[in-house]
Amino acid sequence: MGLYERYLLPHLIDYTCGMGAVMKARSQLVPQAHGRVLEVGIGSGLNLGFYDASKVTAIVGVDPSADMQKLAKQRAAAISIPVEMIALELGQIKADDTSFDSIVCTFTLCTIPDAVAALREMRRVLKPGGRLLFCEHGLAPELPVMRWQNRITPLWKPFSGGCHLNRDIAALITAGGFNIGELSNRYLKGPKPMTYIYQGWAD
Repeated sequence: MGLYERYLLPHLIDYTCGMGAVMKARSQLVPQAHGRVLEVGIGSGLNLGFYDASKVTAIVGVDPSADMQKLAKQRAAAISIPVEMIALELGQIKADDTSFDSIVCTFTLCTIPDAVAALREMRRVLKPGGRLLFCEHGLAPELPVMRWQNRITPLWKPFSGGCHLNRDIAALITAGGFNIGELSNRYLKGPKPMTYIYQGWAD
């Protein structure tokens, strides 16, 4: 791991993923979580302040970046809900089958190398009747924007932690074994190739 990835990238991701429109999207989604929650790609813990302490009993976070986890632990100390981190080893979530009531995944699927395999792992650990709550940026519907996403992604990935701008999030979630129950799409404020989001829930 280079100096950029270790020291600068975690703070850059924390800044960009903590901007106003992104945080508003998080605030609309995260309070829907209940029970024992798995947050996939907890990152620097930007979602932690949005969980409803009257509905959530515990939050379990998974993230491959130890440097991001340090920031998350600082934010976890500021809330009343217990937060713990678990390991992600060889793409497998170190948790029992059907062990979570809710799974939260925000601005994470863009960076996971095998997103479908990760979603199948989420499906495995989600209880029957539980929901995957997601808010992700991805492939836009307009052809000119889509073309720019495809052009930019190879150049963008090395500087953004492996982020893909051109993933069809709805198709990935379905391929991962989920049924989408609610989905809304829109652009957030900013350059269109980076700001088209998919938000909703699946079970």
